Formats: sequence, C-alpha cells, structure tokens
Amino acid sequence: MATAASSPPLHILVRELDGFSLWNGPPFANGQPGIKLERTLCTNTNFCKDGSRLMVIKSDSMIGVYDCRNFKEIRNFEIPNLVMATLSPCGTYLQTFQKSSTPQEKNVILWKVESGESVYQLFQKNITKMTWPSIRFSSDEAVACRLATNEIQFFDGCDFSKGFNYRLRVPGVAAVELSKNPGSHVAAYVAESKGVPASVQIFACREDQQSQSSDVDKTNQSYYGESKLNYLTTDGTHEGLVPLRKEGPIHDVQWSYSGSEFAVVYGFMPAKATIFDKKCNPLLELGTGPYNTIRWNPKRGIICLAGFGNLPGDMAFWDYREKKQLGTTKAECSVTSEWSPNGCYFMTATTAPRLQVDNCIKIFHHNGTLFFKKMFDKLYQAEWKPESPERFGEVAELIKSVDSLKVEDRKPQGQTAKSSQNSSKVTSTNMPAQKPAAYRPPQAKNAAAVQAEVINTAPNSQCWLVFDSRTLSKNALRNKKKREKQREKKAAEAGSAPSDS
Repeated sequence: MATAASSPPLHILVRELDGFSLWNGPPFANGQPGIKLERTLCTNTNFCKDGSRLMVIKSDSMIGVYDCRNFKEIRNFEIPNLVMATLSPCGTYLQTFQKSSTPQEKNVILWKVESGESVYQLFQKNITKMTWPSIRFSSDEAVACRLATNEIQFFDGCDFSKGFNYRLRVPGVAAVELSKNPGSHVAAYVAESKGVPASVQIFACREDQQSQSSDVDKTNQSYYGESKLNYLTTDGTHEGLVPLRKEGPIHDVQWSYSGSEFAVVYGFMPAKATIFDKKCNPLLELGTGPYNTIRWNPKRGIICLAGFGNLPGDMAFWDYREKKQLGTTKAECSVTSEWSPNGCYFMTATTAPRLQVDNCIKIFHHNGTLFFKKMFDKLYQAEWKPESPERFGEVAELIKSVDSLKVEDRKPQGQTAKSSQNSSKVTSTNMPAQKPAAYRPPQAKNAAAVQAEVINTAPNSQCWLVFDSRTLSKNALRNKKKREKQREKKAAEAGSAPSDS
C-alpha cells in the first residue's frame, strides 16, 4: 500500500497564448508553484490516460511526444493538414486525422511512437465527438476496436499488421463504447429509425458474442421532454430504469472510482442529487441545488457537486461514507474542474475561448476551502498530470504529511471572503435555498433530436449506464400544447353532451 513518503509528486499543465509550461503541484513553496518544464510553443497538448507520455501539437503539421519520466522529447511527427490527434491510453500509439482530398487517401493513421512507423491506416470522411478517436483502446491497450458501416471491427492492440481479427455485425450502429478495464465488452448504440426505438446492445469482445440490450425509448415519452437513465449489467441480472425522484433533464451521471456506486444529478432546477448502489438502490440523498456537475474524489468517498456553465458556480463537498457535508464555496465561470490524483485538491479553471475575460486557476482543499488562485490574461488549458490513485496514500495521511498553506486571493472580492467563511461550516443539511438562475440544459441545444450516450462503464466493466433524452423545439412545444388543449376541449364537449335515453 502506498504511503505519503512514497507518493509521486503532483504536476499541473498550464497552456497560455504563447505555449505551455509544467508546474510542480501543491503544496507550493512560498505560496507559488515552481516550474518543472519551461514554456514551450504549441497550439494544443494532451496527456495519455496513464500520464506516461505527453503529446504537444506545435503547428498544423508538427507533433512532438514527450516522455513524462524526464519530460524529454522522444519523437517528432510531421503530419500535413493535421486536424486532430490523440495518444492511446498507455502512450504506445499516436492517432492522427488529416484533411483528405479523395476517398482513396487514407487520412486516419495510427503511429507507433517508439519507432515512428505507421501501423494502420483507414479513410474517414469526417469526425464528430461520437466517432473520434476512430480506433478505441481498452485501458491496457490489449483490445482495440473501430466503428465501420453497420459493424464493429476488433483488433489485437499489440499487432495491427494483421488488420482486424473479427467483426461484429450491428445494422445501423451509430456509436460504440469499449469497456476500459478490462476491455471485455463493447456497447453499440443504434439510433431510432422508421419508428423503431433507439437501442443499446452490449456484446462480449470475442467472436461468439452474446448481447444484453435495452430500448432507449419504448413509450416515446421522451418526445415530451423527459429523460431516462437505463441500467444494464453484462451478466443479464439487471436491466431497467434507475428510479429518479424528480422530473426534468439528467444533467450528469458518474461512477465512483471503486465502481461500487454511481451518482446522478437530475431534475428541473434546483436539481436533485442522489447516490445509488450497483442494484440501483438509493444510498444517500445529497439534497437539491443549482448543480449540473459531479466529480468523485479518486481516493475516498468524497464527492463534489457543482453548477458550472450557465449556473453561478456553487460547489458542495460531501463525505458520503460519513453522510456529512464538508463545506461549500463558489467558483464562478469555471469551464473545467478536476480532482488531483492524490485526492487532496480540487482545481477549477476559467479558460478561453469559452470565456475571454477573468481567466484563472483556482485550487481548493478537499473540503472546499480556497488554497490558491492565479489570474491570466489568456488561459487555454489547465489540468493535472494523470497518475494512478493507487500510487498515493490515503487523503487523511497525505494531509497530515504536509503543512496546509493558505494563499490569499491576489484579487480579493467580497464573494471570496464569504465563500471561505461558508466553507468552514460543516453541516449535514442541504445548502441554503437560493433563487436558481435561468438555466438551459445542454440537451436543449439539440432540439427535437434523440440523444443516447453510453455513460462510462463501471471500473470493473460489468455495469453500464445509458442516458437518453429528447427535447422539443419551441415550435414543437407550441404544437404540443395546442393538441393538448384540443383534446381537453373534445373531452369537455363529450362530457357535457346529453346521454341517450
């Protein structure tokens, strides 16, 4: 078991207008972060999932890959007309997407980072959030798959020279999600077509696949703005809806790192938050508030509920095992939010191009008290260097091993002082009721369109959550109300008509 003494250091990647730099993470000496890697020109950066390598896009045709053990560049790739790029989970492969002039030109290329060689190529007309990356890996890179027309193709993650090993025929498949650890199952989403409800099917990643499936919209009730959360297990022991106790959209769903429970924020504002076990039994109600975001602490049963985007930035920190609230605070205008790998700190960032003013990084203790804040003229990215949580000791042990430093806000505001006072009050009751701001859920942006998303599987890959919703446009909602009024009028007329004697 890891101890505080053997834990690796924390690092924070910060990308500004003129490039990125790497900070030494907290606790900071003299209240300010030290620089681990000096500023380097780039247009984008991305760690692989295990934090072993860093991809740096230097221009529209040049990519560098760094070894994060010493932060030395190990390989350069020149990719003309580059559009997108990403590393595989362990950093073994670099995947790139280029503009293509003809279908014969294979524009998705998988590169072996160590050798710089291309190991697989394919043509893809365009990319979306649902279809990128084109080739998806399990966490250990043992299994890989890609979405093709009406089928899913599976590869040996260690050898792409043979092409795909086998294929799974799924007519109409629009999106896939491969389980991460282990890569034992794959979920396939088939969109609604010609009156046939949309569905999600789960298959084992082997040639004799058997599936578990769930219809996304059997009753068509979601046409009237409802949202549902479906729960499936790979062994078929459970399939059904998660019992949500408030009407309205589902804002966020997240598994805990242990995979033993999941949390949901749902309902019209003020939204409700509930933690469920793996049998969909509610374990703890976290009350209501202006929330749309869930962030689980990687080390213990601490959870942060937050309201970002169009909401005012309220955050509530809960110890769900002890069933008590640790503190509350605010991080207005936050674009990103993330726990540190050791679970001691929670970082929010206000970044461009989403917001062009008041760009900043804020770091909070695990109970919500402000630890550090820094303002920027332009901040484009701020994130922790990934590390396995198992490499760190428990949060309580780590907190005792360092002296907590309180850094005063460089640009103090009245609200910040209030937030710090509120954070120190530990209470097991809900936050004081606030008049919620006008909120337009993200689902409303895709009016009258079915959305189905396979939420990240539980860490053991045995349980899956499927969220679906459909939201009406203004015209469709107006027509719906007209139809309802017409039905009410006909019912009233039928009720008042004289009965036959």
